[in-house]
Amino acid sequence: MSKTDLSGKNSEEKIEYLINEVNSREAEVAELRQELADARETIEEFKRMIFASRSEKKHVGFDDPNQLTLMDLFNEAEFASDSSVEEIPVKQAVEGYLRKKADEKKKKPTYEEMFDSLPSRELRCSVAPEDRICPDCGAEMERIGWDYVRTELEIIPAQVRKVVIYQEKVACRKCAEKFGEAYFVEAEIPSVLIPKSFASPTTVAYVMYEKYINSMPLYRQEKALLQMGVKISRTTLANWCIYCGLKYFKPVYQVMAGHLLERNCTAGDETPCQVLKEDGRTAQQKSYMWIHCTTNLDGLPPIMLYEYNPSRSGSVPENFYKEYKGKYVIVDGYQGYNKLPKGTVRCGCLAHFRRKFYEALPAADRKAGKSKSPAALIVNLCDKIFEIERGFTGLTPAERKIEREKSKEREIWKMIWAELDNISASSGSLLGKALTYARNQKPYMENYFLDGGVPVSNNFTESCGARPYAVGRKNFYFHDTPDGAEASSIIYSLAQTAKLNNISVFKYLQTVLLYMPDYVNEPEGIEELMPWSDKMQRLCAINKKATVEDGSGNPALFV
Repeated sequence: MSKTDLSGKNSEEKIEYLINEVNSREAEVAELRQELADARETIEEFKRMIFASRSEKKHVGFDDPNQLTLMDLFNEAEFASDSSVEEIPVKQAVEGYLRKKADEKKKKPTYEEMFDSLPSRELRCSVAPEDRICPDCGAEMERIGWDYVRTELEIIPAQVRKVVIYQEKVACRKCAEKFGEAYFVEAEIPSVLIPKSFASPTTVAYVMYEKYINSMPLYRQEKALLQMGVKISRTTLANWCIYCGLKYFKPVYQVMAGHLLERNCTAGDETPCQVLKEDGRTAQQKSYMWIHCTTNLDGLPPIMLYEYNPSRSGSVPENFYKEYKGKYVIVDGYQGYNKLPKGTVRCGCLAHFRRKFYEALPAADRKAGKSKSPAALIVNLCDKIFEIERGFTGLTPAERKIEREKSKEREIWKMIWAELDNISASSGSLLGKALTYARNQKPYMENYFLDGGVPVSNNFTESCGARPYAVGRKNFYFHDTPDGAEASSIIYSLAQTAKLNNISVFKYLQTVLLYMPDYVNEPEGIEELMPWSDKMQRLCAINKKATVEDGSGNPALFV
């Protein structure tokens, strides 16, 4: 402040001016201190997310507890081992009944029960010829029986073999001799999967299974195949996936999407991905994998669909749901979902709602219940709703709707909104951000009371949809082209839907590739390829000795 600032002012004016200046400086200092506190809080949150111990990460619920870090690759055996865990016990038969241990609280499955569906072989250990001679009289001893010793599990590594296909032709020799020509018949053969390629349904299904279920990048598959004596470049493997994904899996995907859009309640989410070669976009720009799926409360077969799009705009869900025949969609707080079709009821996710306040807990009081902060109170109230909802497991949507109204959930929500009105926080702090999110989501959070088929949270979509893709993304890092990203979204959709319907993913991919060359233009045939169809449940069952091959290892086309 210069002297000229006060020139021409009397004493009272100077005092008033100085008081205003002091107040202005104090307000500015307070604002800067709050910004500093908010910045420190944000930094601590980032440090916790990056460097926190594994148990803390599991508690927050963001990371896959089964996803290994780099160091875990070296010490996984030590990390996962537990000498106190016993293997499955062999059945203990004593005098015609099964004996249980005195401290056994629950009957454990036996080897016979767990491995009954597996193919088996018997290893009979015979007595050597020189040991069959009786040492007393010199006569050859005879077998008096076989004693059961134990059961072992044997794993046969993947093998590669070439299949040479011949087509049988038959003709009437009698007519040929009599008329010089004869009627002939050719055996039906499997349709070629990819023109001018040695790829088979089994091989392509194996590559897809390794990449999209086991998160095995193609460059590592290339090395693994080389160890099996086959040199196939990753480019060829990628071409197989893209060609089959777009030509054969896309029609199946579209039929699945039709079934999804007929459900009364669906769920949505989106997760970032990266595509390197896309017209009009740099390799560094984010693209998105959108997830559309059923909920797990309607009692109908689950469906999990992925949709690639370079945009995160609301036009994506708007276009996907333009023919939606249902009524409810449960999503997080992203505003792009405001463009859902007219008449669609948007429902909020309690897990996202709770997570914002959990992140706002003081670092020293991360465990809910040990903190007296306003954020902890909201977290505890959310936990009470989750606890009540767990008691409705197994109910029909109609029963769940009734029980929700009988419960204290409505009262808990009134408490939540009342508490939020009493909380004040800086807009830049984690608590302030949580408050803003909560208030913006208020119109949607209690819509789940309208229908018992609407879940209280979107956790199913995150855990069964976004997380498997995110785990795979950590391994292959990016998609090279838009076609590759689209093919990946389609393959992921079929694989995850098959997995959720409790069938073998590998068998399912193999079966679709076996039948689709003939079913591409047959809607009725494609309908049979839905993972929940009786045919797929029978052919691709995990716990049955079902197969799409006959006894000779050849495709069984007419099962």
